[in-house]
Amino acid sequence: MAIAADLPMATRRSSDLSKHSAEVFAEAEDHPVTVTRRDGEALVLMSQREAEGRSHLLSFAAQLITVTLDDSGSLAERMAKAFPWMLALSPVDRETCAQDLVDAARASFSTEQPHLAIAELTSWKETARAVAAGLGSADLEWLDEDETVERPE
Repeated sequence: MAIAADLPMATRRSSDLSKHSAEVFAEAEDHPVTVTRRDGEALVLMSQREAEGRSHLLSFAAQLITVTLDDSGSLAERMAKAFPWMLALSPVDRETCAQDLVDAARASFSTEQPHLAIAELTSWKETARAVAAGLGSADLEWLDEDETVERPE
């Protein structure tokens, strides 16, 4: 996804949609397209991915607002109420997670790029699942950078 400021402000007439539908649809896959109509309000054509990203971001925003309205406890403690999976993380990781989620949300809102916050949320949630499954306590063996590893069959 490109940064919102880099996207062209796409506006098409409804006649373009009927005469050049493939071109308009291809454009809408890259960014939302405003379709103007003489007989009604303008419509916005966008990909399902874009619409779902915006919906997920609004849902996340609602949860963050709920967290900020609660004045009991630290940010991490309040976030863990809204996102119970955070309880699988260590206290230090909960603090880091809470701040990372707020920072990613701010970046998403200011750039109109929902994937920034959603990716951060998904990453931390999957980390919590891995820790809850016991993967965080396993001894790791790090490979040297120059060591070649065979592809599994």
